[in-house]
Amino acid sequence: MANNVEKLNGIAITSIEEVNGITDDNLEALNGEEFTGIPPDSLVLISTHTASSSATLDITSGIDSTYDIYEFHFINIHPSGTGLPYLGFQVNADGGSGFDEPIQSSYIIAQHTESNSTSGLSYSTGEDQDVSDLEYQELFHGMDDENDESVNGILKLYAPSSGTYVKHYVSRFNGPHHNVSAGYQMETFGAGYISTGTAIDEISFKMSAGNIDAGTIKMYGITK
Repeated sequence: MANNVEKLNGIAITSIEEVNGITDDNLEALNGEEFTGIPPDSLVLISTHTASSSATLDITSGIDSTYDIYEFHFINIHPSGTGLPYLGFQVNADGGSGFDEPIQSSYIIAQHTESNSTSGLSYSTGEDQDVSDLEYQELFHGMDDENDESVNGILKLYAPSSGTYVKHYVSRFNGPHHNVSAGYQMETFGAGYISTGTAIDEISFKMSAGNIDAGTIKMYGITK
């Protein structure tokens, strides 16, 4: 290597730091927003809520104009009772007295039996709502209290602090549907909107029957 000058693919370089233009001054950019275009801390944990035979899990603070999108992560949600209850949510508009806002929704199910005998994808009219309903909107149904069964998923709520527009949401959940004749693995997809132009500042989760025996809900904000 004459004159201590190396060549890489025919390009003369005087030090390894010059490969691809990497120097000590810009190396840190490889792990940051300048390299990926994504802020490194875009998902910010706001609060954690752990169930223990809870009739409801209500989040009454932390939902405001700080973030445009709020994301709720459900980890090993386990019901206390049988009878195939569903996990649902409702919200409270600013200044309201309860969790009873009108929700317009759609609900789709993908399922597959453990025996590989049946699979399918379908729209479920039994789990959706129209704006005349003021009930808890289903996120996942057909649960049971068997020890090894739990449900996990994500709910996203968009622009809850808007004082003009309805509040859209999407959800995706995964778990076993307790069917005594054939164990179902089921995934649910929900979408809709809360039909109010008033800001939402509280959200509630509960089972349609019995309590939330165990599990964790983490609330995140997505930075603007």
